[in-house]
Amino acid sequence: MVVAGDFRNGLTFDMDGDVYQVIEFQHVKPGKGAAFVRTKMKNIMTGAVTERTFNPTDKFENAYIERKDMQYSYDDGDLYHFMDTETWEETLIPHSQVEDNFKFVKEEMMCKISSYKGRILGVEPPTFVELEIVSTEPGFAGNTATNTLKPATLETGAVIKVPLFINEGERVKIDTRTGEYLSRCKA
Repeated sequence: MVVAGDFRNGLTFDMDGDVYQVIEFQHVKPGKGAAFVRTKMKNIMTGAVTERTFNPTDKFENAYIERKDMQYSYDDGDLYHFMDTETWEETLIPHSQVEDNFKFVKEEMMCKISSYKGRILGVEPPTFVELEIVSTEPGFAGNTATNTLKPATLETGAVIKVPLFINEGERVKIDTRTGEYLSRCKA
């Protein structure tokens, strides 16, 4: 059990059957009246952010979010298939539960699956991935002085902006959190 007076940033707790994560908290002791805890929290199930005040003695059940590494197997059109590399169990996740940054993930990559009491909360792809450019305009040698970018399609189908000197067939490193090109990969 966790008491509202012990809230800290990042703490997860179960309230009314939903899992919340504390984003911000403030202990308030007004001149008159009882102290309270002003909290900004995120519903992990829906993503909604709300603000609420609690009595410092309010008690909640701790919510332990399980994060497990699983290998992405394939997409059947409606569901993404993941495999636990230790038990060989398959987990199916609907497209609606996967974030936009999943477009940088290809088959056989390891991802972190977050779950609470067996219910899948989300999929976190690797922070950095190396992917091949399958189509872009031809590059020009020496175009490194300017900060001009051009669109490039990756092997996963995602489109990113890359510097002018990058050509088709080259591998690039991408930050999946921002979708930005980081560097050219060495062969």
